[in-house]
Amino acid sequence: MTTESYDLLAIFAAVAQERSFTRAAAKLGMSQPALSRAMRQLEERLGVRLLARTTRSVSPTEAGEHLLQVVSPRFEEINNELALLSKFRDKPAGKLRITAGEHSAITVLQPALEKLLPEHPDLNIEIIVDYGLTDIVAEGFDAGVRLGEQVAKDMIAVRIGPDMRMAVVGSPEYFARYPKPKVPSDLMQHNCINLRMPTYGGIFSWEFEKKGQELKVRVEGQLVFNNIAMRLDAALKGLGLAYMPEDLVQAHVEQGRLVRVLTDWCEPFSGYHLYYPSRRQSSPAFTLFRDALRYSD
Repeated sequence: MTTESYDLLAIFAAVAQERSFTRAAAKLGMSQPALSRAMRQLEERLGVRLLARTTRSVSPTEAGEHLLQVVSPRFEEINNELALLSKFRDKPAGKLRITAGEHSAITVLQPALEKLLPEHPDLNIEIIVDYGLTDIVAEGFDAGVRLGEQVAKDMIAVRIGPDMRMAVVGSPEYFARYPKPKVPSDLMQHNCINLRMPTYGGIFSWEFEKKGQELKVRVEGQLVFNNIAMRLDAALKGLGLAYMPEDLVQAHVEQGRLVRVLTDWCEPFSGYHLYYPSRRQSSPAFTLFRDALRYSD
């Protein structure tokens, strides 16, 4: 059925139900002359008279009554389905693809999702752990999570975590064998546990800052991993020094399993932000996800 035919049948149904051209025109938001022309067009197309017109009333003919009984339930069904679609549109549902680093995925995204997903069973989240600065538009991601200083200027950035600090740590057993470093350059004399970036294959440089002085140190050591858990475990076992986010090692430091060094060279920096294109249309699902992550002091 063409759109024109659908419109003509909808006009007929309105007139037949209202039994008035005036009321039907008001209901449909069209002029009475336009409505009358549409009815003549439908009757000419079908070759039968659908409405009996008098100076005081309009009523369906026998053919018109039959057509009304056929199309009226269909229109009601269609309108109900359209209303149902409207509910789906407003309901947080669908799939979101997010790219994030391992630390932010574990410490920020996962805790938020543990609260969010049970309450919204129609919401599906795919998280891809990637240390690189992924082009979220080209790669088909809805959003990404990166440190504030890494977010491109043409993106909308929403803060989802507090400021962060890094920490250099080793076990008491390790420092029983080696002296504690006092400045970052001393790390060159230590067995350091390196991180290989999974995306690009490079070794991550340890970054330090003190009173505006910034240093990047390429350390050496016997171990290289591409994930957090194995680096932390190796440090706890006395196999070398690790450079880790402060929140991951704090409990171990407080309980004496790890010793922290170079603290004065590890200044705070901007924490994690959710970023996405400024032209992105926010669906209910994305809005819910974004608001669940939004950080406030």
